[in-house]
Amino acid sequence: MNRPANVDVLLQPRPPSPLQEIRDDRFERHGVRLLLKRDDLIHTTIPWDSDLLGPVDLYPPGNKWRKLAPNLRAAVEAGHDTLVTFGGAYSNHLRATAAAGRLLGLRTVGIVRGDELAGRPLNDSLARCAADGMRLHFVSRAEYRGKAEPPALARLVDGAGAGGAYVVPEGGSNALALHGCAGLGRELRGAADVVAVACGTGGTLAGLAAGLAPGQRALGVPVLAGGFLDAEIRSLQRAAFGGPAGDWSLAEEFHHGGYARVPAALEAFAADFESRHGLPVERIYVAKLLWALADLTASGAFPRGTTLAAVVTGRP
Repeated sequence: MNRPANVDVLLQPRPPSPLQEIRDDRFERHGVRLLLKRDDLIHTTIPWDSDLLGPVDLYPPGNKWRKLAPNLRAAVEAGHDTLVTFGGAYSNHLRATAAAGRLLGLRTVGIVRGDELAGRPLNDSLARCAADGMRLHFVSRAEYRGKAEPPALARLVDGAGAGGAYVVPEGGSNALALHGCAGLGRELRGAADVVAVACGTGGTLAGLAAGLAPGQRALGVPVLAGGFLDAEIRSLQRAAFGGPAGDWSLAEEFHHGGYARVPAALEAFAADFESRHGLPVERIYVAKLLWALADLTASGAFPRGTTLAAVVTGRP
């Protein structure tokens, strides 16, 4: 495969994302300072040297890009012309992979959880994937769960007609991705006592913790029910760093019923935060993170004088 044009421009390291202080009485009355690490503002638009294309928007930015970029570079350098990855019907990761593939001139295949979706009209998320050229392959939930085992994974990839493609795992979380997310931790060294991030597959937290300085702590807020992330994060860190890395913990009681569940109370909280601070709040990940930090602060989980940094991983 010919090396895609502008790959070095597209995959070059991005400047550190901004750190924004938020004045909010729900934190200040407890002596806690809140910062937002605005990873939603990195890699929003990619400079492109084609007069026809002009600037190209990549959605979503943030932690998806931190995890994808090392994998994309590895795929290109190994000569792959196709990426295959996995996700649910509303996966930000599928959208990011589809957009990145379009910009790099790589074919993309998305293996989607839920064969019942195959005969239905595409939702907005999957329609965006298709518009960016991703070929969608729907599989049963039982088949999808088997992807963690190499033989089942090979069957899924072959069944999708993507044999020989570069495989990016669900959520983009693998050893390469963790090294990309460790850069997020390094950007926050000395800035906060506790750095918190919402977790799907756990890759961002696993890399973030490794990049922080001694004395800093990473806190993950899982957005899925199930209690499986602790073991998954430990496994990811072993693969990436050879063993445990950094000081991290999970606050698992803030998933609000499971992935993509946004009950009325959470919606009201997110809308109120937007109104108070003039900032858009993504509902599936970021709203649950901010709710968790407000609740934990009110319960006295953070001593007075604590500085919290909440990683804003994406936009609505």
